[in-house]
Amino acid sequence: MIELLLLLAIGLAIALSGAIVFTAWKLTHPPRRTYASAVARGRAGDPGELTPALAFESWSFTSRGIELPVWDLPGANPDGPIVTLIHGWGDSRVGALVRLPTLHPLCSRIVALDLPGHGEAPGVCSLGAREVGDIKALLDATGDERPIVLMGWSLGAGLAIEIAAADERVAGVIAEAPYRLAPTPARNVLRAQRLPYKLNLAPAFWLLNIAFGGRLATTRFDRARHASEARCPLLVIHGEHDEICPPEDGREIAGAASHGEFALINDGDHNGLWTDDELREACEGAVQGFLASIA
Repeated sequence: MIELLLLLAIGLAIALSGAIVFTAWKLTHPPRRTYASAVARGRAGDPGELTPALAFESWSFTSRGIELPVWDLPGANPDGPIVTLIHGWGDSRVGALVRLPTLHPLCSRIVALDLPGHGEAPGVCSLGAREVGDIKALLDATGDERPIVLMGWSLGAGLAIEIAAADERVAGVIAEAPYRLAPTPARNVLRAQRLPYKLNLAPAFWLLNIAFGGRLATTRFDRARHASEARCPLLVIHGEHDEICPPEDGREIAGAASHGEFALINDGDHNGLWTDDELREACEGAVQGFLASIA
């Protein structure tokens, strides 16, 4: 009997260890959204395939020894702001395409990149622990001295807020569906995919936090704290029924900022803010008003 219990205990320990390792691997290796995947679904894969088509250049820059690809678009308004687009976990610069028709008439320049481990970029995702340096390297590589508006969604929203707290080049931030703490969206993604999370997520994050130099710890990661340190205007856009990033997080982040504004999109969820016509119209109104105030 004791031998059987010991065997069961060993089996449970092995299963739990495997679940922890799998969870850490899954979070740092998100699904890739590439040009090929977009075209395979009958969607535009780059700005030139939009209707109407938008002119753009492709180039890359090096950050942490990794070549990160970029789309660079001239905007239709020479007096408008420069906007840098930062995608979320499991997304890529392809996710910027649904936002470009709104931004293009308002901006003088639009830049979008693939973060490490996403889209066409090599590397792994560090869940926001190291990507801030990649965005700062992009701002340096653009060679533009004019003030910049950062627009990010989900993971990218938090990165934009953290950068704004320390970089004077940032004139404003548009944060879609941000979250305060790193485990929040991870837990909800695992739950939505019916994967285990109750016993394996916390130790997986403990390991990842060690691997990423403690940058995922609550005190260092909290996006509300970064928002409180930013001096530029901050617009938070959040779907009312966001199942991945709670709208309460977005409200708290906006409330922590000295110049924060919170726009709740009625009936909005996490991924459909720019693909549903009614939700898109609400997002467009918020973004257009914010960019006009920045100008």
